[in-house]
Amino acid sequence: MPRTFFVTGTDTDAGKTFVTCAMLQAANEKGLKTLALKPVAAGSDDTPDGPRNDDALNLMSAMNIEMGYSQVNPVLFEPPIAPHIAAQEEGRRVTVDRLTGFCRGALMTRHDLSFIEGAGGWRVPLNDREMLADLAKEMNLPVILVVGMKLGCISHALLTVESILQSGCTLAGWVANQIDPNMSRFQENVETLQRTINAPCLGVVPWCSDDQQNDAVASLDLSPLNI
Repeated sequence: MPRTFFVTGTDTDAGKTFVTCAMLQAANEKGLKTLALKPVAAGSDDTPDGPRNDDALNLMSAMNIEMGYSQVNPVLFEPPIAPHIAAQEEGRRVTVDRLTGFCRGALMTRHDLSFIEGAGGWRVPLNDREMLADLAKEMNLPVILVVGMKLGCISHALLTVESILQSGCTLAGWVANQIDPNMSRFQENVETLQRTINAPCLGVVPWCSDDQQNDAVASLDLSPLNI
């Protein structure tokens, strides 16, 4: 049976896409058929093919199943702002039910492993009543948390874990991703999180530039996900 995980982060720029691409590459190297979805993205660039979001394009490059852009990223807003604000400004309405339909349709493509990547952190509003986190709950998806390792990350991580569990979702694992190359007491912070988060640590990714994806892959251990 294919496995699907919802990837969230402690904040915007925690490195969700970078880590998700590394997990895809690690799975590709095991011979698995992989795909990834970015149901909602805010921030686009004009291309010959139309507006495109960098995160979605990076996911498409990392997965080994070919899909159309609109399947990977069905809802795209131009400004890089909170999705519910972008939707209000454009007179559009985004709902969990609609996103669930998009995701389930895309996941009908035959695959072994898939990731659905959120936007920003865990508690991101879609409209006046719903959060993007509700998509993970509606689809009954185990969650992978990417912790952006920087000053203050311990509180951010523990509050996010608490919210994930209170939502009724399962925390399948978490990744420590060093986004601040000069973070003080990096190892001590990692060890604190390892002691306090009751879920497998899938890897400690040192600070990497975009062209050092292989270093991130080597830092991961996906075996706790049973894939």
